[in-house]
Amino acid sequence: MSTSKPNFQIKLAESDAELRAAQRLRYRVFVEELGGSGALIDHQNRLERDQFDPFFDHLILVDKSIIGEEIDRVVGLYRVLRQEFAEKIGQFYSEDEYDLSVLKSSGRKLLELGRSCLHSDYRGGAAMFHLWSGLADYVNVHEIEVLFGVASFHGTDIGPLAQPLSLLHERHLAPKDLRVRAQPDRFQRMDLIPEAQIDRVKAMLKVPSLIKAYLRLGGFVGEGAYIDHLFNTIDVCLIMDTGRMNAKNKSLYTKERNL
Repeated sequence: MSTSKPNFQIKLAESDAELRAAQRLRYRVFVEELGGSGALIDHQNRLERDQFDPFFDHLILVDKSIIGEEIDRVVGLYRVLRQEFAEKIGQFYSEDEYDLSVLKSSGRKLLELGRSCLHSDYRGGAAMFHLWSGLADYVNVHEIEVLFGVASFHGTDIGPLAQPLSLLHERHLAPKDLRVRAQPDRFQRMDLIPEAQIDRVKAMLKVPSLIKAYLRLGGFVGEGAYIDHLFNTIDVCLIMDTGRMNAKNKSLYTKERNL
């Protein structure tokens, strides 16, 4: 509970306590809100965690005005994985869902984004801007060229999402040099409705805010969706090439950015 305006701090988690705070926020969003599950989730302590956590950087947004335990002060999160650490693990997290060969063979510097979330009290405000500003600094420091990661629609019933998935496929499909593809054993077509029959306004209303934000920045989606029954979601892979952004959007992810 906060008694004043947010007092935001954006930083990388540097301690076990800060990592647990990130995992607490993940539990609130992905388990309590979205009904996700997993083998390493700690329900007793309300922590959403997995075997990849030790290899990722956790970019956390802290509201220092919150009164209470430190574990409850993380209100925003990006979990990010640089290519050199993916090579140590033997894979990117999203390779279980998508064939990333086209990106991995590109010779460009890659960054995987995952577990991005905001506390429900902070959505639609300044928190997302602070989180993106922190991500932009991280991208600049590590000279990242291509960002990617899965983003989710809630639920696993493909029928109600035929319009938005078809819209993403028809209007925002990645060019071939970036076009990752859902793994063949779980490939779910996204071209479910002919383009002429898509109601763009109604379709966009069903697209989650995070996906819409990436599209506005010039992002693309990979080919095919992935139905994740464990997390109770339908996932699409988002790809953002900093070299393809227009000047206005690119300023968020280049050293010319003025904050």
